Amino acid sequence: MRLKPLVTLAITSAILAACSAIPEKKNTASNEPIVFTEPSPSPAFYALNPFNYNAPPAFEVELKKAAAQPVTKMIATSDSYPGKSATFDVNKLIIPTVNSKTSAIKYAPLASSNEVDITTIDDFLQLVEGKARHYPPHFSDKNERRGYESKLREVTQQLDTLAAPNNASYDVLIRAFKATVMARNLDLGQQYTTKSLQYAQRLIKMNPNDPETNFWFGFSLSEGGGQREAIPYLDKAIKAGVQEAYLSATNNYLFLEQKRNALTTLNNYKVKFPQEAKVVDRLVQEIQKQGRTNVWENLEAMKQGKY
Repeated sequence: MRLKPLVTLAITSAILAACSAIPEKKNTASNEPIVFTEPSPSPAFYALNPFNYNAPPAFEVELKKAAAQPVTKMIATSDSYPGKSATFDVNKLIIPTVNSKTSAIKYAPLASSNEVDITTIDDFLQLVEGKARHYPPHFSDKNERRGYESKLREVTQQLDTLAAPNNASYDVLIRAFKATVMARNLDLGQQYTTKSLQYAQRLIKMNPNDPETNFWFGFSLSEGGGQREAIPYLDKAIKAGVQEAYLSATNNYLFLEQKRNALTTLNNYKVKFPQEAKVVDRLVQEIQKQGRTNVWENLEAMKQGKY
């Protein structure tokens, strides 16, 4: 059995590797070493679960499920080092790489043939979503942003390789799609716009009614200039109950200067999610007063107490 990479460090460390470490002296004595500590990631701006803001993110749910499952201890040897072996006794998030048209995540210590351990990538993608799911992205520090950008380039390359086969799985394609959308939002290159469109088209062909695909395709089209093309996909996501699809649709109608449709969508959002009433009321107030054209910038202004 081929030895699979085992994650031994938290993804946060990988993200922040490009950031400046902060030296902290524990003791001024000359024989005491200087201890370096890395800054923690700043809080997410966008909700980590766009389907339901009050629910935990999907990645954390999957980790809990993995931890609750019985573990089948596995011992594997490496092709590179035939004389060495390693024991795997912690469940990871494993997805099929080919021939699967719906999400088929499972929990096991090691991926087998035509599978991949996606734990590390999912951990990172969740963190990026909190910063760059929509445009503009939100970072509190330039060094932090550079760290995310560097890691995202690496992750997109890994996912592009997995997604290259024509029979690449839904689980691979949806992650490759999300990664390229966020790379585009971080202005990492025009190629990511092209790739995101290609991945979206493959996913829509594979599963035309998938709520997650329709949500991501809808808002990515809208924020990339395809506002009219985005409408049917955002409508499907709303009908499927994706909470953030309402805000994306509102944003889309504002881009199109369809104020009445934007306000109607916000009113429906308030009915469906009454806990968001205060947010809706402020958005409605700003739209009626100034006709602002970006919901996410409005939310940023609210968070900063600018109005």
